[in-house]
Amino acid sequence: MTKHGKGPLLFLDVDGTLIPFGEPQQQAPLDTTSSSYLSRLDPQTGARLAALPCQLVWATTWESEANTEVAPRLGLPPLPVVHWPESTSAGELEDQWFNLHWKTRALVAWAAGRPFAWVDDEITEADEDWVATHHRGRALLRRVEAAQGITNADLNTIGIWVQAT
Repeated sequence: MTKHGKGPLLFLDVDGTLIPFGEPQQQAPLDTTSSSYLSRLDPQTGARLAALPCQLVWATTWESEANTEVAPRLGLPPLPVVHWPESTSAGELEDQWFNLHWKTRALVAWAAGRPFAWVDDEITEADEDWVATHHRGRALLRRVEAAQGITNADLNTIGIWVQAT
């Protein structure tokens, strides 16, 4: 399915969402290039995501690399990828003013009015408010705890939302 297909979208972050960062008090940064980092991916999560009646889309700084490094480990096919626009100082200043995540505007634009869910560990109330005001379709923004990543409760909530869309 292409970007312009039908049905709801599910924008997926990777770091802190599909790959948990561990205990919040952990001081040492994770080595994101090691295979042990990618071993934190849970293949069962991939199966649950694939079973959802929606279009999965990578919304991560991994961009296309998510299809070569993450998708196979989750048992997912290659997915569409949000490619982030070049930053502009005016847009960045406005986003900082509104306390928006840097992905928010791009995801609303990419969705182009289609219903979407977005799961990420950095979503805030400001993002929820901005999406509610600027997106003409239904939207669910689901913030997950980076220390544990996406949980069964998150997947259940997303599943219920997608079914109702």
